Amino acid sequence: MLTDLPLLERPAAAAAAGFEAVEFWWPFDSAVPDDLEVDAFLRSLNEAGVRLTGLNFFAGNMPAGERGVLSSPSRSQEFRASLETAVGIARLTGCRGFNALYGLREDGVPLAEQDETAVENLMIAADAVAHLGGTVLLEPLSGAPGYPLLTASDCFAVIDRVRNGGMPNIALLADFYHLAVNGVNVPALIASHAAEFGHIQIADAPGRGVPGSGNLPLAQWVAESVAAGYTGLVSLEYQSLAADAFGWLQLPGAETKECDV
Repeated sequence: MLTDLPLLERPAAAAAAGFEAVEFWWPFDSAVPDDLEVDAFLRSLNEAGVRLTGLNFFAGNMPAGERGVLSSPSRSQEFRASLETAVGIARLTGCRGFNALYGLREDGVPLAEQDETAVENLMIAADAVAHLGGTVLLEPLSGAPGYPLLTASDCFAVIDRVRNGGMPNIALLADFYHLAVNGVNVPALIASHAAEFGHIQIADAPGRGVPGSGNLPLAQWVAESVAAGYTGLVSLEYQSLAADAFGWLQLPGAETKECDV
């Protein structure tokens, strides 16, 4: 969201729209940014007066199409090196939700090796944030050929492996857009698992636009999730420029909790 604004101006734009909390993809170009980059990011949050409640772990070059490095054996050290920065930001901001993108399938690397690498890295990440009370979030994605986690069941299979390995602080990120586009029965998922959701994100479909631009009953799904036991934040994560991002919030009954910038 708000991608027409420089990254460090987005917290202030979210605050001006009335938000008190934001979440970010990894806000740096590299896995291990220098101190000046980290300080500038933290300063943008403090000056805007917003809380950082969610942060993507380093996920490679997202603008170029990468969607995580967890499952890449050749990039494990890069991912693990980034955790110190993530933990440092969390200590200073109180951030407790950490989205971990699995990674695209790699040609020439056995699938079992990729999956084992992902589980190992997820366990290391979960351990790194456990002392902060942090939760690692795992989500299905749509529109990313080669991304192996398409449904909630795909994510639960990985989550179970991490929990069985001794790290309980991992949960599903229920992105209603991705789930719906991938054909998941969202109401059934909510009825059976909402109390276990680690986080909720919303966008409408088709188009991944603002709520009301498509045909997903997002307000109903959020209400059903709360009724079924979900107690966390609800984050906006749709495609919109700054000028058009929040007009729908003036609609009767529109309410949200957090902005993903």
